[in-house]
Amino acid sequence: MAVIASLHHLQPLSSFSSPPSPSSSKPLYLKFQTSHRENLRHLSSLGIVPQNPRLAPPANDLSVILSAVNLLKSKGISDEDFPRLVFLCPQLFSPTFDISKLDPVFDFLTGELGASAEESRGLIVNCPNILFSDVEYCLRPTLVYLKELGVRNLNRASKTNAHVLNTRVEKLRAKMRFLKSIGFEHEEAARVCGRIPAIFGYSVEDNLRPKFEFLVYDMERELEELKKFPQYFAFSLGKRIRPRHWHLKKKNVRVSLSRMLMWGDQKFYSKWKP
Repeated sequence: MAVIASLHHLQPLSSFSSPPSPSSSKPLYLKFQTSHRENLRHLSSLGIVPQNPRLAPPANDLSVILSAVNLLKSKGISDEDFPRLVFLCPQLFSPTFDISKLDPVFDFLTGELGASAEESRGLIVNCPNILFSDVEYCLRPTLVYLKELGVRNLNRASKTNAHVLNTRVEKLRAKMRFLKSIGFEHEEAARVCGRIPAIFGYSVEDNLRPKFEFLVYDMERELEELKKFPQYFAFSLGKRIRPRHWHLKKKNVRVSLSRMLMWGDQKFYSKWKP
């Protein structure tokens, strides 16, 4: 009797909506599944998610990752660039990362630096960590300082430019202090940095100072020679400077720094054969 009584509280069958027919529900399901699989396949091809679907992130996380990918693509990043970004900056594709935090950096590159979309892409690919730099405390002060020193064309997509822009001013000043400590006037040091911005990436104690000491004490050269050819600092001490110097010394030959270092190995060693 209780069962019969309970039936009186049920609505008539006609009051319920009819369930979707298999012909209408199946395509929708397949469409979702296909889209999800295609997204996984695409992200996998970019190196962002594992190829094994069982290790793929949840659907909600996937949408966040896709948003990050779409934003980066809208800024000029190509499919070929993503594996490098994933390797060097995996946090870009974390579902907890707020991709909108990158907007100030993109605005800086195109606005204040004057880089085109392709140049911005090149700078980012050469130094992905630039995306995480603070515009106010790093990128803008560095750009101003470099311009004051006479460094130009910083918008060009070179590895040197990318890394120098991503260097805080204090580290740049350390290179200037070193040059002035060995005898360069401020204007002379600024010109060196303007001509060879790669010098900002060299360690003073592990690179610049040993080269200078070898120049003065072993090669017995004057500072004026270095001022005429500051590109000396760009050459490897162990692979270029030291072996060529000792080779010429055995021959009792003394040439200018530029002649000693600028020539390729074939021309150099054919000129002064062992």
